Amino acid sequence: MLKTLPSLLQQASQNVQLVTAKQAALEMSKNHGLLIDVREPAEHAASPAVGAINIPRGVLEMKMLEIEKQPERPIYLHCASSLRAVLAAEQLARVGYSDVSVITCKMDEVHKIHQYCE
Repeated sequence: MLKTLPSLLQQASQNVQLVTAKQAALEMSKNHGLLIDVREPAEHAASPAVGAINIPRGVLEMKMLEIEKQPERPIYLHCASSLRAVLAAEQLARVGYSDVSVITCKMDEVHKIHQYCE
């Protein structure tokens, strides 16, 4: 039986840490975590969040292994709806990253993330 996207999201969400943009910003100001946008390049280019690195979900595991060699460094993932970010977080945990969080709010809140650090 095929799973629906909502049921897939619900199942995957049980295994990842979920945070708000404000919480992520406060944590990143202290722990120097990475903010990763897992949307496609055109989506990122049309509305990027300040400080976010764009790595589409389809190549995330390969690119992260090149970018970040420390499995304990905090990583904060975001996308437009949290679905791709939750699935991406699950994959990064499988690779061995131990501190991965998903920002679960709307994109307008993610855009304000740098303001929360001031």
